[in-house]
Amino acid sequence: MTARTPTTDYPMTIYHKPNCSTSRNVLQLIRESGVEPEVVLYLETPPGKKKLRELAQAMGLGARDLLRTKEAPYEELGLADEKLSDDQLFDAIVAHPILLQRPIVVSPRGTLMCRPWQRVEEILPTKKG
Repeated sequence: MTARTPTTDYPMTIYHKPNCSTSRNVLQLIRESGVEPEVVLYLETPPGKKKLRELAQAMGLGARDLLRTKEAPYEELGLADEKLSDDQLFDAIVAHPILLQRPIVVSPRGTLMCRPWQRVEEILPTKKG
């Protein structure tokens, strides 16, 4: 099987936080693969509830799996409460985008939470060799 040369025909999106080293490493690997992804600075333009639900579903995760538990709003809002519904958790992420686990990458080969950052290799374009 011949590997194709990465082009702009390989659409990728990264939900990115520039001052996060994991997110920066993922973005670098994407670019090194020959792809220039759409970069969503989710703290500036947070995804809505519908998009969060779509991302979670594409990754086979629930809303709780998208939460960063070490951020201040997590404790302040009592989000550890297991009685909270996915709807309530998605609402919290929309209201406080810092709670969104990162980076999330969408590609033709799947959608992944790229922690650890090396996971992005699973959905990069096929390499030559």
